Amino acid sequence: MSGWGRKRGVRWAMAAVVAGTVVGMTGCEPTDVGAAAQPSGGTHSAGSSPAVGSAGQPAGPGGACVFVKPDGAQKFGHTGWGFRITGTDRWEYGAVENPTNALYTPPGGYIGAWHAEGTYARMLSDMSRDAHYPGKSTHPYSRYRCTSSSAGDVASARAMIRTVESRGFLVGIDPKTGDLGSRDCLDATYDVLRAYRTRHLTPAYQTEIPNVWVETLVLWTDKTLKPH
Repeated sequence: MSGWGRKRGVRWAMAAVVAGTVVGMTGCEPTDVGAAAQPSGGTHSAGSSPAVGSAGQPAGPGGACVFVKPDGAQKFGHTGWGFRITGTDRWEYGAVENPTNALYTPPGGYIGAWHAEGTYARMLSDMSRDAHYPGKSTHPYSRYRCTSSSAGDVASARAMIRTVESRGFLVGIDPKTGDLGSRDCLDATYDVLRAYRTRHLTPAYQTEIPNVWVETLVLWTDKTLKPH
């Protein structure tokens, strides 16, 4: 294993110990909205900013956003995602909220996953108010980072949404395999946006701390999200 690989392995293991202790302590779901969302069982940016289109949204035809609850998961952070339906003014967005606070939920179990579809403005409004959170949210989304894109694989992203909503939740040791791993809010965010082929998307290693990962999104905008 290379020095970089060893370094990553050590950080991965250390993060798992920390995250396995605290992430389960917090909540870490296409619908046309105004319709209701569909519940499922299952350092600031460096360099130049990406282009911004009308209403402040990333210039199209594609684009992606990461929504952040910095105080979630005992201040380790919680994330949700959004991506533009290429060539339109519509966005799909959602998260895995884990309102039961369980460190492990088997595939097919309830993990508070949701997703919705709407305009960019509606997406910001919904996320800022936790409009689709399955229960009472204690930490709202208060920050968001976005990047523009000349394209986006919407079909693959939608398929990944179905995957993350049905694969359960895990932080720490998988009781079935004994392996260290994660299937949490950050994994869901990263996997959906990677399937979309999002530009400038930093890899999210298993059990990486969300607030740390968010700071690696170079060339993404960085804005405060206020309830509206």
